[in-house]
Amino acid sequence: MKVSADGEGVVSHAGVGMLRELAERTGLVAGLSESLLDSYKGLPVHAPGRVLTDLAAAVADGATNISGIQTLTDRQDVFGPVASMPTTWRVLDRVTEQRLPAIRTARTDARARAWDAGAGPDLGAEDPGPLVIDVDATISIAHSEKENAAATWKRSFGFHPLLAFLDRPEISGGEALAGILRPGNAGANTAADHITEIDQAVEALPEHVRPGVEGGPGVLVRSDSAGASHAFADHCRDLGVEFSFGYFITQPVQQVVDQIPAHLWQAAINTDSSIREGAWVVDATDYVNITSWPAGTRLILRKERPHPGAQLSFTDADGHRVTAFITDTDPETVDHKIQGLELRHRQHARVEDRIRQAKATGLARFPAEGFAENLAWLQVVMIANDLITWTKLIAYQHHPAIGRAEIAAFRYMILHTAARITRGARQIRLRVDAGWRWATEVAHGYIAIREAFT
Repeated sequence: MKVSADGEGVVSHAGVGMLRELAERTGLVAGLSESLLDSYKGLPVHAPGRVLTDLAAAVADGATNISGIQTLTDRQDVFGPVASMPTTWRVLDRVTEQRLPAIRTARTDARARAWDAGAGPDLGAEDPGPLVIDVDATISIAHSEKENAAATWKRSFGFHPLLAFLDRPEISGGEALAGILRPGNAGANTAADHITEIDQAVEALPEHVRPGVEGGPGVLVRSDSAGASHAFADHCRDLGVEFSFGYFITQPVQQVVDQIPAHLWQAAINTDSSIREGAWVVDATDYVNITSWPAGTRLILRKERPHPGAQLSFTDADGHRVTAFITDTDPETVDHKIQGLELRHRQHARVEDRIRQAKATGLARFPAEGFAENLAWLQVVMIANDLITWTKLIAYQHHPAIGRAEIAAFRYMILHTAARITRGARQIRLRVDAGWRWATEVAHGYIAIREAFT
């Protein structure tokens, strides 16, 4: 086999075009451009919304810095005009903190159109349940000096962003609703940051599903114990949002574990409602004083046999690992009542998968030295995650192998597909490699997205 670098009419990463089309058809390109046009003296050669969404598509494709947009620049015969790297940097410089509200509004409007096109949750189901917003923080390491980067509580150096995802279990994914870029030394349980985050997350939802809308599905916010502050709980109550927060195992909580009669403990359940072996739950509201929390708050305890080799801590009791959470949801409104509440809170662990995939999609490192550009990068990362999620929901929701694939597998199967470009009858055709196992699925994705917006 002879190898040469002279192939023509061939394009790799052909699936990325779906993300670019989706950004265009949801109005995201136009909305982002409108939010930034007043920063130009005249009409720009490249619309700023197109530049930002092109960079987001490149990040979804695996780019880890701004220069990654060149993967699209090198394929303009199929993707059309793409901004250069210097132009991309200049657009990021225009995404100032003062323009972030307009950018968030553009993303909200695009989300509403994506939901109308088939990416929305099934609100017509017999019991759809509330929309679930998962809030959690993570650490992004900085390997060089960057503005506002600081030492973290894990003895590393970088940033400590706080993120909010809308849980979308039908594809094992989530939509990136909001994100706050914070220094590495920002507190994990800072109530003010959680309040700002949930306000932005609620505003990111389409208007017809926001809290307080008549006939709406309701909204639940989940968090680990870092979100369990009285100020945050009170704010959720004011917003009309239910909460489910992890709760610290304090000494009073630890002491009541052995005081609760054995017959009150119920077996924990799995997602399919089957019994979870070696785990039990109980409503401990009457055993611990939690009257300082909003009215109707309940304290739920869970004890479980530790996995072989796991180390017990001083908060564990009688050889069992004990955890707790508080919620203001009425158990009567949930299947399996207390067991259902515990299962629902335990599913907050899915946010770790969302963050892990976001880190594989640009969140792992902030490439700019300036804080303003890194704020813009965070918006790009969230846009990239949304474009991937909407593509799965519209085109692959009923194709489990793709809809539930993590980002690395999704890139391998769909985005990195090779194709050939042909021209004839005044048309350009993208011919996906017929020998590729997922060739039909790639072609179907383009068709499904186009049909969804017609």
